[in-house]
Amino acid sequence: MEALRRKETYSHYFATLKYALYAVTHPLDGFWDLTHEKRGSVAAANTIVGLTLLARVMKLQYTSFLFLQVYWEGVNIFLYIASILFPLALWCIGNWGLTTLFEGKGRLRQIYMGTAYALAPYPLIQFPMILFSNMVTEEEGAFYLVAGALSVLWAGALILCAMMEIHEYTLGKTLLFTVATLFAMLIMVFILLLFFSMISQGLAYFISIGREILFRL
Repeated sequence: MEALRRKETYSHYFATLKYALYAVTHPLDGFWDLTHEKRGSVAAANTIVGLTLLARVMKLQYTSFLFLQVYWEGVNIFLYIASILFPLALWCIGNWGLTTLFEGKGRLRQIYMGTAYALAPYPLIQFPMILFSNMVTEEEGAFYLVAGALSVLWAGALILCAMMEIHEYTLGKTLLFTVATLFAMLIMVFILLLFFSMISQGLAYFISIGREILFRL
């Protein structure tokens, strides 16, 4: 019985992961069914985000120096990964917070899943392009640059489609709330920076008091 459940779990996981291919090629129907018909899963969404992070890191490591020059002394992989995950978290929270106030139908889980599935074109295109970059000359690399831009633009367009279907908004309203979400992300970053600044100043104050007490003793 346990083996059967495990097999069903893996089968469902691979089916939801495979569904990403349908969602990115049929975005309107795909993202509607993704959440409303439960064709997606958080596990598959996490896998796509993981593949996106892996593609970004491998792009730094293995892309030909003709197209990408990396100065490893100034690269912190953990900060580099956080620079992707942190905006993703801010986007999901900000979009959920705003749309909840304005009749948005999506829940936080659905927004995360839709955004993650929309990122699928990035690793799908970038992994082959990493190999391709090492097989062409600089003069022949226009296709590499176009493909790289396509992976980002395609993912961006899919995020719009995902939010439109998840919240059941019109295109105009989706664009409006996309801009509003980006603005909300800036506000959240400002609040977080202010918060950590206050914390660091408070800690510095108490540390200075402790040092003064130790000095007088």
